[in-house]
Amino acid sequence: MQTVIIVGASSGIGRALAVALAKDGYRVGLIARRTELLDQLRTELAAPWAVKTVDVSQELIDELGDVDLFIINAGIGFDNPTLEWEPERATIGVNVLGFAAMANVAAKYLESRGSGQIVGISSVAGLRGIGVAPAYSASKAFMSTYLQAMRYRFAKLKLPIVVTDVLPGFVDTAMGKSPKRFWVASTEVAARQIVTAIRRRRSHVYVTRRWRLIGWLMKIVPDAIYARL
Repeated sequence: MQTVIIVGASSGIGRALAVALAKDGYRVGLIARRTELLDQLRTELAAPWAVKTVDVSQELIDELGDVDLFIINAGIGFDNPTLEWEPERATIGVNVLGFAAMANVAAKYLESRGSGQIVGISSVAGLRGIGVAPAYSASKAFMSTYLQAMRYRFAKLKLPIVVTDVLPGFVDTAMGKSPKRFWVASTEVAARQIVTAIRRRRSHVYVTRRWRLIGWLMKIVPDAIYARL
């Protein structure tokens, strides 16, 4: 039986992934800050589970015995057009420092194990700066670049460890409530596509797939036009 640790499993994409992977027969380790939501989630799981309300830790890895897959989904974001510092600071703390700390634990464990997979949930927003959400878009760019660097590191070490960068567009979560939303996916649809990418050991995946077109456009639109969007 394969084992996964999902960081940020209490709601949204992380929760949907926990349910989908449990149905596929994975043992699931759930990590989130909100204990009450984890308690609700574990009643729906069809496979053995373990729960911690902390970051990725050796304690949880030891409890599960062996872990094949780490999914790092925890993150926050705010529209912050007035550039207030507190939302920027909080976003950087969770999405940059928190993400890197969790990825570091996962990477070192899988190096010692000799194989496995790390999945990071970044965002299409990381492809280019967003004027109303500077810290959010910059932090997602950090995540993608960090995942890329880990991929190169494992390749240099000649280790069969897959690193998957998931770039969602708009998904129907509490955080994804922009008034300009379009092509909004349910968390269940997003989870199914992410699980497929995990099985195929993909390096990158847009969720949903049509967001690949938006990603391409974001990279080529001139600054003068992009800034007005």
